[in-house]
Amino acid sequence: MRKLFFILAITFISVKAHSAYLLIPMDETQTNHLKAYGITYWMLTQEVPADWLLNYRGGSFMVKYLQKIENECIIRNISYEVISDAQANSILNEISSPASNMDVMKLEKYPKIAVYSPKSKQPWDDAVTLVLTYAEIPYDVIFDDEIMYNELPKYDWLHLHHEDFTGQYGKFYRTYQHFPWYQQQQREYEESAKKHGFSKVSHLKLAVTKKIKAYVASGGFLFAMCSATDTYDIALSAEGLDIVESMYDGDPADPNAQGKLDFSETFAFENFTLERNPYEYEYSNIDMQSRERGLRQENDFFSLFQFSAKWDPIPTMLTQNHVTTVKGFMGQTTAFRKSLIKSDVLIMGENRSVGEARYIHGVLGKGFWTFYGGHDPEDYQHFVNEQPTDLNLHPNSPGYRLILNNILFPAAKKKKQKT
Repeated sequence: MRKLFFILAITFISVKAHSAYLLIPMDETQTNHLKAYGITYWMLTQEVPADWLLNYRGGSFMVKYLQKIENECIIRNISYEVISDAQANSILNEISSPASNMDVMKLEKYPKIAVYSPKSKQPWDDAVTLVLTYAEIPYDVIFDDEIMYNELPKYDWLHLHHEDFTGQYGKFYRTYQHFPWYQQQQREYEESAKKHGFSKVSHLKLAVTKKIKAYVASGGFLFAMCSATDTYDIALSAEGLDIVESMYDGDPADPNAQGKLDFSETFAFENFTLERNPYEYEYSNIDMQSRERGLRQENDFFSLFQFSAKWDPIPTMLTQNHVTTVKGFMGQTTAFRKSLIKSDVLIMGENRSVGEARYIHGVLGKGFWTFYGGHDPEDYQHFVNEQPTDLNLHPNSPGYRLILNNILFPAAKKKKQKT
């Protein structure tokens, strides 16, 4: 028995000695797609570069073999394969072939992540913070103070979620005006506006949107979901205008504001019409409303576009997945009306049958932004004060994978292929 054990041990060591790489597959064989992103981010914090193999087995990751990485994969229940140097070279040769729609992105430096969110507890969760926590990716929570004090440039990546940049408190007045959480939020926002020298919350939020815009233009990465997408553009288009009714800021809105909107200032949308009813739970016609969509949970899906990995590596990165069709999910802003999207904006996911885009991307100056419609990819219709999603039940969520693609995006640099 001792001799057999010795032989097996020597064989195991010999195999590992010739196994130069760890491959983390991201196709259907992966036990936990979400944590696979987390371990890749962790590698970068350990100064271990990794290769992101675009369109290879669902966007797999490959790294030089280290025992500590294998141990972490085991601890985090992440599927992996130990492969030889020859096998790794064979994969890279397959990817480099002109006939293949694949490419390699080198991940070298982990991005520092900020989440824009009020410091007090909100009556809804945030899909991005949920998945960052589950994937074990660290982030800082920042809000208006940090942005107004010019701390945003410390970060490589900024997330905006369930925020109303128009200063209308989510247009929750009709339903929630008497709820303690709503009243507390209004007090906090008004105090913050005064603190920074503004007479209205809408003025403070405009100042914040402009600082974020400058951050992106100078090379930052912005990712927004739900109402932080359309309200951001609405706020930019309405600079110098009052589009907020008296129950929100104490005086009436400009009745002629619609004709004065400046769409040249926006990121994604143009020619939209404001929803002027202060009691209506919508900001504009950017969002596709339920009665127009005519969809139910059973038939609500959107398709991801397939891009050329070698010629369009950025959208290819952002759409990496093990499926091409993703379950739809609702939010205060669920989907974007395609007819109102600017011509230079890239649509990466859509439901063509109802004329809506769900996942869009653009460039501003030296930076990039991505807007993702809906609130929670694994909760079809999330309600105020509902319990947050337990991602232990959804470790392979395609909808959440799209969020994590954006997390790694700032770390990527195109790898030069060997000739």
